[in-house]
Amino acid sequence: MGNIVAIVGRPNVGKSQLFNRLTGQRQAIVDDESGVTRDRHYGTSEWNGKEFTVIDTGGYVKGSDDIFEDEIRKQVELAIDEADAIIFVTDVEQGIHPLDEEVANLLRKTKKPVFLAVNKVDNNKRQNDAMVFYNLGLGEIYPISAINGSGTGELLDAVVEALPEEDKNENEENEIPRFTVVGRPNAGKSTFINALLGEDRNIVTDIAGTTRDTISTRYNKFNQEFDLIDTAGIRRKTKVKEDIEFYSVMRAIRAIENSDVVFLVVDATRGFESQDQKIFDLAKKNNKGIVILVNKWDLVDKETNTAKDFTEYIKKEIAPFDDVPILFISAKNKQRIFKAIEEGMKVYENRKKKIKTSKLNEVMLPIIQNNPPPAHKGKYIKIKFATQLPTHSPKFAFFANLPQYIKEPYKRFIENRLRENFDFKGVPIEIYFRKK
Repeated sequence: MGNIVAIVGRPNVGKSQLFNRLTGQRQAIVDDESGVTRDRHYGTSEWNGKEFTVIDTGGYVKGSDDIFEDEIRKQVELAIDEADAIIFVTDVEQGIHPLDEEVANLLRKTKKPVFLAVNKVDNNKRQNDAMVFYNLGLGEIYPISAINGSGTGELLDAVVEALPEEDKNENEENEIPRFTVVGRPNAGKSTFINALLGEDRNIVTDIAGTTRDTISTRYNKFNQEFDLIDTAGIRRKTKVKEDIEFYSVMRAIRAIENSDVVFLVVDATRGFESQDQKIFDLAKKNNKGIVILVNKWDLVDKETNTAKDFTEYIKKEIAPFDDVPILFISAKNKQRIFKAIEEGMKVYENRKKKIKTSKLNEVMLPIIQNNPPPAHKGKYIKIKFATQLPTHSPKFAFFANLPQYIKEPYKRFIENRLRENFDFKGVPIEIYFRKK
């Protein structure tokens, strides 16, 4: 599975700036006011040929120092539990803060690799000031400036060297499809798994967060064979008060990265909420096939157009990528659960689909000629050739004389025509315009 690197530390030390630096984007909000990072952010980074996921744990300020400290402690404990490596960010301008010592006390107990990054070190004097952080007892320190990038190369060299090597043969064994079941706590993921397997293999309770460890099970019934991945295992009651949303995202990242198709289980009694959207976006970002399962449909009061209205509501939420199977199931009553598997297999085949170059051009070039990209400052854009790239998920290159002037709306137009003619339902498509 993919490696996870968690960035921890008290608020306002530059965690989000470092996250932006590592992921090459300005996704996390950066502000001088502590506690700005309310939602946890995650992105991908690559260094020395090794790709990994970066989590910015953020920091909450909720009024009192006790709660403030407690929130930081929970985030650090989760990072220790779930991440493969931890970057502990401190601030050279403020020196060692009491909360830094609290975080260090937790990190000294873990066997996970910990990297102490002293941020805002952008001159020689601050290089000397950074030496005081050796007193935290975490070994080597890495003076960095998240804003200008100095020192981050040395930090990343050490981080990627400590990350475990991935088993490259794990996903290639016999080309067995890997289906991952994800969703909010208590949406019915384990009930769905148990219904498919015909046994109470996974513990099901009404307590959100019962599910914990990722486990893969080989399913071989009714002429179907695939690996079914779920997060199963008892979660201690003392852990139920942890930050469930952060925990769910970290678990989803691990499970999704190692799958071909994602079954997103949605609780029909609660609707399609922000956490469902985040998991959907995560699967889309990783170019995985997606099937949405609206569970507990037996508990919903229905009228003539209830299912149709619910489908339109979900499609509006996930737009523009709304070409996704949406099934209404009851895992408890085993209603339409095998239809879900059928849809999953179709999406799996769609994700593997390869369009011959001759067929692709035969279909798409006339469409493009009749609906060319808008001209740019009097310059006409001509697309002459298209091909599907040799990748695990559908990616297409269209060769043009002026690809830099083709805008996002036209890219969506091309994607929609591809979907209409070749059926990529449930699968994200990536389109590139290149110089011919």
